[in-house]
Amino acid sequence: MTPNPNFTSPCGLYCGVCAIHIADRDNNEKFKERLVGLYKGGVSGKGTLPNSQELSTADIHCQGCLSDDLFMHCKQCEIRDCTSRKGLAGCHECDDFPCPHIDNFSMAVGKKVILRSVAHRRTFGTEKWVEDEEARYFCPECGNKVFRGVVKCNQCKTKLDLD
Repeated sequence: MTPNPNFTSPCGLYCGVCAIHIADRDNNEKFKERLVGLYKGGVSGKGTLPNSQELSTADIHCQGCLSDDLFMHCKQCEIRDCTSRKGLAGCHECDDFPCPHIDNFSMAVGKKVILRSVAHRRTFGTEKWVEDEEARYFCPECGNKVFRGVVKCNQCKTKLDLD
């Protein structure tokens, strides 16, 4: 398998299983609406990520963190900027990992995945990391392809903890 280079995010959150990318790729308006609600912070409206208060379904698009079509939060990613400044392909090449950018990552699931994923990518390389991330996100009960961070299969409703 040849990885899409736009999906090989520096932080270790493989873009091919990202909910934003999948909702955009599938043009799934209902899913986009749910993601807007999640990022806006649900009832509180405070936003789970900076600048999410004005987010709309039109903002739910991304072709990978290394592409020219980025989700608004990928555009302001300190991790991507840091690895670029250091001339690194990703955190897996950085001697300072984990660093304050990881320690202060705003989404708990993302931080958990980054800590797992970077170690895996260091050990096995980018191609195997991509292959394993693609293989990880399937419902073990029904085989439905799911996305990173999913808590319940949208087909069979099985509770999932794949991250």
